[in-house]
Amino acid sequence: MKIVLLDGYTLNPGDLSWDALQKLAPCEIHDRTAPEQLLERAAGAEILLTNKTVLSAETIRQLPELRYIGVLATGYNLVAIEAARARGISVTNIPGYSTASVAQMVFALLLELTQQVGHHDRLVRAGRWEESPDFSFCDRPLLELAGKTFGIVGCGQIGRQVARLARAFDMQVMVQTANPDKHRGWALAQQVELVHLDTLLGNSEVISLHCPLTPDTEQLIDESRLARMKKGALLINTGRGQLLDEAAVAAALKSGRLGGFGADVLSCEPPAADNPLLGAPNSFITPHIAWATREARERLYAIAVANIRAFLDGTPKNLVS
Repeated sequence: MKIVLLDGYTLNPGDLSWDALQKLAPCEIHDRTAPEQLLERAAGAEILLTNKTVLSAETIRQLPELRYIGVLATGYNLVAIEAARARGISVTNIPGYSTASVAQMVFALLLELTQQVGHHDRLVRAGRWEESPDFSFCDRPLLELAGKTFGIVGCGQIGRQVARLARAFDMQVMVQTANPDKHRGWALAQQVELVHLDTLLGNSEVISLHCPLTPDTEQLIDESRLARMKKGALLINTGRGQLLDEAAVAAALKSGRLGGFGADVLSCEPPAADNPLLGAPNSFITPHIAWATREARERLYAIAVANIRAFLDGTPKNLVS
């Protein structure tokens, strides 16, 4: 039995131990794997672990000993699932590990947009407060969240956690979900309103995206849907960069139609220098780190090891193929 981990650095940049994984079977652990290195490194592996390294149908075809692919994330679109299924290869993912951390990032971005903490800190250090004739210095509008409407697109674990936090801020919460009947009991208990997307867009001061990326949700937020939002609304995306039309969002920020934008994900990562959001006003972008608190990474790692152990015991769990 041989385990190969193709890109372990983001999971463990040095602050965790690989001991639990190494006790399962002989391991090769690589920080990163370039496409031209993939087949050589994966050769002979029965268990292959990947975070963002793409495993295409052609790659899978050339790995005859492969029995198991463990995706070290929740999303698994980087694996050719049908090719794996045709070969009888088990594919697992890691659900639920980052719920608290991603919801926390949603509010970190939102509070930056509403309180402008980083902006005002920079002004203080630049001497602007020293020069002020008043004890209180502010050069941008600040926004109180209490009483505002928070619209959540998607009702998975993260969307539900964001809803709970929004209610704690005394906000009204609207949720759009593809399966409203499944969530009616939860919505009633949490004092959350389940609505259609157009209703959510037209009534929310804050909108946060938490739906999966599918052909139906790709570029869900485009020019036409931005036009349906309240003027000055704030948009948060910690889901997938492809959920929105980045050029349309940048244009809405420049025109003032959109009041602010916060994101932890972009359509291409790392981004190109000409990504329109990088130069858009009142836009805060973090480098895909919402998932990466130590606590979330420890949970991810523990679930990954448990997934492999369950597979070896003949009782696989968290299967996506």
